[in-house]
Amino acid sequence: MTVLEKAQALLPEMTSGEKAQLLQWIVRDLSGTFPGIEQTPDVAGGEPTIVRTRIPVWLLVQARMLGSSEADILRAFPSLRAEDLINAWAYYDAHHDEIELQIVENETA
Repeated sequence: MTVLEKAQALLPEMTSGEKAQLLQWIVRDLSGTFPGIEQTPDVAGGEPTIVRTRIPVWLLVQARMLGSSEADILRAFPSLRAEDLINAWAYYDAHHDEIELQIVENETA
């Protein structure tokens, strides 16, 4: 059985939410883009930020590393939605070294 056939066989066992998550992963893998994350040269020095905000991904990751819960972060940044944090964590997972470097650079700035 090929990998594609295995995937097809799993589809009926998946919930709608799981299928949506799988689709999001596939789109991300194919496009190399991350929904909800943008990089604009004139915003936050071109660092990746949450769409609709000027909040850099590195800042959210650093807050999480320092022990803030997602609820704490959402309270501290009322313009954020839970979906924004999911997108930020996914971006961090895919660009770990880039975000770690941005944290270091901003700590020493």
